[in-house]
Amino acid sequence: MNIYVGNLPYSTTREDLEALFGEFGAVQAARVVMDRETGRSKGFGFVEMDEEAGKAAIEKLNGSEIGGRKAVINEARPREERPRTFRPRGDKR
Repeated sequence: MNIYVGNLPYSTTREDLEALFGEFGAVQAARVVMDRETGRSKGFGFVEMDEEAGKAAIEKLNGSEIGGRKAVINEARPREERPRTFRPRGDKR
């Protein structure tokens, strides 16, 4: 099961996610999404674990406070296909 973890403090690491979700079962993968330009966290990430452990983690952790922020945790939805747009190099829009 792929789990979306949102509204994270920008200081959250992959290891933090593994420790938090590890209380519910084996974490197969965890990642914090980083901004390519700045190298800073975007404040969300994903955790992969088995279905049963994932559902228990979502139920217990959604809405809980992580680092002073109310976490948004739910089953990740597939990424929408978006047409690629051309941006000239250096355009920060």
